[in-house]
Amino acid sequence: MRGEILNQSSKNSAEALLCASVMIKGPVTLTDLPQIEGVKRIVELLSSIGVKIERSGRTIHLDASADLSLDKMDQNAAEVTRTSLLLLGALAAREKKYKLYKSGGCRLGERTVRPHLYALQKLGVNIVSKDCYYEVENSQPLRASRVILYESGDTTTENAVMAAVLASGATTIKMASANYMVQDLCYFLNSAGAKIEGIGSTTLTITGVNKLRASKEYSIMPDPIVAMTFISAAITTASNLTIKNCPLEFLELELYKLEIMGQKLVIKNERLSKNGKFQIVDIEIIHGKLTALPDKIYGRPFPGLNIDNLPLFIPILTQAHGHTMVHDWAYENRAAYSLDLQKLGAKITLLDPHRIWVEGPTNFAPADMVCPPALRPAVNLLIAMLAAKGKSVLRDTSVIDRGYENLYDILNKAGADIKIIKE
Repeated sequence: MRGEILNQSSKNSAEALLCASVMIKGPVTLTDLPQIEGVKRIVELLSSIGVKIERSGRTIHLDASADLSLDKMDQNAAEVTRTSLLLLGALAAREKKYKLYKSGGCRLGERTVRPHLYALQKLGVNIVSKDCYYEVENSQPLRASRVILYESGDTTTENAVMAAVLASGATTIKMASANYMVQDLCYFLNSAGAKIEGIGSTTLTITGVNKLRASKEYSIMPDPIVAMTFISAAITTASNLTIKNCPLEFLELELYKLEIMGQKLVIKNERLSKNGKFQIVDIEIIHGKLTALPDKIYGRPFPGLNIDNLPLFIPILTQAHGHTMVHDWAYENRAAYSLDLQKLGAKITLLDPHRIWVEGPTNFAPADMVCPPALRPAVNLLIAMLAAKGKSVLRDTSVIDRGYENLYDILNKAGADIKIIKE
C-alpha cells in the first residue's frame, strides 16, 4: 500500500457526546460524526426514548426538549453497546425513576460496572442491579461531592462528570481518566455552559450549573485508535503511507516506542482540530528494518500508552527482529485472542491470561478464519491477512464494522485488495 489515508473521527467521543445531548433541553448539533455501527445503535437508542434527531451526512441535529419516554427504550440498541451505560450520568438530573437495560460490547472478560455505581451514588443517584437491567432512582436533587473513582475508567469518569455538571455546588473528581474521549466530552459540556476545570488531568473540579444551553455546533475530535490501526497496517505490510488528521497528544508515546524500534516516520502539518482543542498532525510512515523492543510493552491510563492501542502493536512486533513481551493487564481475554495470529504464521506464546511473547520477523501465510468477538484482536487479523502473500478469508466481520468507518474501501484506495462477500 502507499499514498494517503484520512483518519476518522472518534467513535468513543461521538457516543459520549450523543448520550450527553439528553442533558440539554434544546438543540444540539454535532459535526464529523463517524458513520459506524456503534454510533448508529446509540442514535437508535436516543430516538426510541423521544430525542428528535435529524441527520445530514456527518452532521447530526438532536433535540431533547420534550419529555423522554424511558419505558419505550429500544432494548436491543441498549444491550449491544456498552456505551449505553453513559445514560446513567446523562439522565441523572433529569429522570426520577427508570430502567436501563444492561449492555454488551466486546467480550473481554469481566468489565465491572461497580465503579460507575459507586461514583454516581456519591452524587445522589441510587442504582440497583437486576438480572437484565439497572433500576435507577433519583428522588432527590443531585448533590455535589468529593468523588474518588474506584477505577480510573473512561466511561466511569464520563458518567461522574455528567452527573456533577448539574449537581448543586462544587464537585471534585479524583483519579479521573484524562483520556481523549473524556477531554472531548468535557470541552463539549463547557461549550454548553458547564464549568469544568482540570481537563486533561486526573483531578477535575466541577461547579454545578442549573441547566445547559443549546450547543450550536461542536466538531468531534479525530480518533487516535483508528490512526494507530492505520499505522499498524502500514508498518506490518511494509508500506509507505501518510496517515492524515491524527491527534498527536494521544499518540506520542506510541510513536516514540516505534522510533526506538527503528521505525522511520515524519510528523508534519501541525494544526488545531476543528473544535480548536487538540493538536492535529499528519504522520508519514516510511518502510524500514525493525528491532524488537528490549522491554515489555503495556498500556496504562493517559498519558501512558493507550490501552486500546496496545494490541495494535502485536502485528508490528511480528515484523521486528527479536522478541518482546506484551502485557495486556486490563482485560482477562484479550491477550489470548492474539493466539489466532498463529494460524497465519505468527510466533506468539501465551505466558498467562495477560502476557504474551511475540517473536519476529514473521512471513504471514494466508488462512480462512472467523473474527474473535473483540474489536482490536479482530482488526489485527485483517492487518496480518493484508501482509500475507495469497488469498485469506475473514468471516463475521461485524465486530470490525462497529468501530471503523468504510475501513475496507479506505484500505483498497491505498492499494489493498479486499472484497466483501455476502454469505
